[in-house]
Amino acid sequence: MSTPLVWLPFDPSLLGEPPAGLRYEVVVPDELEVLPGSVSEVEFYVPSYGFSEVDVKAMEKMTSLRVVQTQSAGVDHLREHVPDGVLLCNGRGIHDASTAELAMTLMLASLRGIPGFVRAQDAHEWIHGTRPALADRTVLIVGYGAVGAALERRLDGFETQVVRVARSEREGVHAMGDLPDLLPRADVVVLIVPLTDETRGLMDAEALARMKDGALLVNVARGPVVDTDALVAELRSGRLCAALDVTDPEPLPAGHPLWDCPNLLVSPHVGGATSAMEPRAYRLVREQLERYATGQPLVNVMSGDY
Repeated sequence: MSTPLVWLPFDPSLLGEPPAGLRYEVVVPDELEVLPGSVSEVEFYVPSYGFSEVDVKAMEKMTSLRVVQTQSAGVDHLREHVPDGVLLCNGRGIHDASTAELAMTLMLASLRGIPGFVRAQDAHEWIHGTRPALADRTVLIVGYGAVGAALERRLDGFETQVVRVARSEREGVHAMGDLPDLLPRADVVVLIVPLTDETRGLMDAEALARMKDGALLVNVARGPVVDTDALVAELRSGRLCAALDVTDPEPLPAGHPLWDCPNLLVSPHVGGATSAMEPRAYRLVREQLERYATGQPLVNVMSGDY
């Protein structure tokens, strides 16, 4: 019986001591013109963070594939490409700290008017004024999972009231069906849901209309969770503010109406892209490989049979 082959996008030494009983090759399909002949032997595949169509073509040749372990929390971009029967595991836990940090940054920067200060600095202008504080605000976290909990830990001390919403109700957490009644109460709405058939267009014109005047929408989930045209209309009216790390379409093309909307802060999908990502990715991948090598159930399973 041959030793299971693992393809990694980084040197196995970064895992500390790689789990025994496995073979390792460092392969990033995007960087190669021709895939190694060992592609048909791969059982456990860790794509690079920037998953691409080249990875899809590589997986089609992985006739021994049993597990795909992503480095992203969201798997909407690759779920349909993973062969039937192959276990798909996401990167839950890798981006909690980074994404929660960015959500905090977007909230504080938007409320306190930091983009305007930067523009004034570039123009050598001293513009004084009063801005909203985060203190005394109600923050509605829509998608209360690992990242939502990490965000709440960072909100602790900011003197806010946190309201939690998840797919299903549990103690201290509202069900998604309660969202329409909760939106009018929130000063800040933070979206951290995965992109699914249920969440696509979740914040449509009707939902945005239910937000209170002057409320801030923060999206660190996926662009299509928000109806872009409806958001543009609300921003142009001056009724709402928004801070978006993700957009629909993405990347946001030059000339798109969002670029010129008032009361909008846009970051280029960098929620997980920090120095905190890599050590957490290495820890998760090592744990999964150890489980695989010893026949234990894997974690973060999103689909497939094992």
